[in-house]
Amino acid sequence: MKAISVLGSTGSIGTQTLEIAEEFPEKFRVVAISAGRNLPLLVKQIQKHKPEVVALADNSLLPELEERLKDLDSKELSSSLPKLLGGQDGLNTVASWDKAELVVTGIVGCAGLLPTLAAVRAGKDLALANKETLIAAGPVVLPELKKSGSRLLPADSEHSAIFQCLQGTPWPENARLSTGLATPGLRHIQLTASGGAFRDWSTSDLKKATVKDATSHPNWSMGKKITVDSATLMNKGLEVIEAHYLFGIEYNQIEIVIHPQSIIHSMIELSDSSVLAQLGWPDMKLPILYCMSWPKRLETPWRRLDLTEISQLTFNSPDTRKYPCMTLAYEAGLAGGTMPAVLNAANEEAVAQFLDEKIHFLDIPMLIEKACERHKKDLNQEPNLEEVLSIDKWARKVVQEEINKSTKLSV
Repeated sequence: MKAISVLGSTGSIGTQTLEIAEEFPEKFRVVAISAGRNLPLLVKQIQKHKPEVVALADNSLLPELEERLKDLDSKELSSSLPKLLGGQDGLNTVASWDKAELVVTGIVGCAGLLPTLAAVRAGKDLALANKETLIAAGPVVLPELKKSGSRLLPADSEHSAIFQCLQGTPWPENARLSTGLATPGLRHIQLTASGGAFRDWSTSDLKKATVKDATSHPNWSMGKKITVDSATLMNKGLEVIEAHYLFGIEYNQIEIVIHPQSIIHSMIELSDSSVLAQLGWPDMKLPILYCMSWPKRLETPWRRLDLTEISQLTFNSPDTRKYPCMTLAYEAGLAGGTMPAVLNAANEEAVAQFLDEKIHFLDIPMLIEKACERHKKDLNQEPNLEEVLSIDKWARKVVQEEINKSTKLSV
């Protein structure tokens, strides 16, 4: 039985991870969890899984959580409460909990960086759903992976698809998973994208886009932030940078393909021109399960993929005018160093402002571009962790400054 720690247990990735643990109780045991502010759901998760330690990102909520747990029948918690922790130290403790064999990182955004690094430094294997860890701090994370022997197993559907396809290809003799070493015989990666909420909208119609429009994904059920990223195609741009770090491949070898059905989750092209693809219904449980069970596969009762039911699979190239965030991501990746951290932080802040209806949808790429332009003169190619965290704060501040001073924003 594999012991699991879950970072972000009340979010989309976390809840699905715990559902898998419930479905396969003989295979997985949840020993540690962390959460944000959803205490009612967290209490239910504690009742079901009885973890040894629980951490809240917000220290101030600990007394309320403790009271909620004391009100429960002691039998429901096997007569003992879990160890309760708070703040950054608490998250890091959950990430490095000694009994955990695999850490599932479901914390959204750069907030997941420090606990992910704590897990890496503790030598834990990670199911990585927090793409920002590598995007913002790839130059910091890769050396830590080599030092600790920790392995990153990609839990995003696209990177999981690539990882699954690569299982049948040769690896360098001394390679570890996800240390930036190039894979022999790998010529290209094709990341598939649904096109997001606005895939059937014209570029001119985006002027009318609302928060409700941008957070209504046609295929996937995800959190609001990543759904907006899908609408701008920034999620795919971020995945390009992540793929560069995960699989040691150059940016000109990573392509984005619009695939509206979201059945092919990504493809690899090998040196002999063969193309391998991983297919499945648009359901995040499959890539999460593969991380949890790797290197084995578990038999599931889940719905079989019936291609005759789908009838056709279609593909087309993304429109760079409609999706400027995609171009910004490639440019940031090629610039390297701290530029991807600026891109990521500026995007997080701009999306948050959009969700609060303080800016328009079309302002998101404009604000990101301004932050990246301002950073060019201070680009650092070999940042340490403190410098990455500092530049993250700087980029968010730049976005706020641009919003405050601009008279051209759409809202």
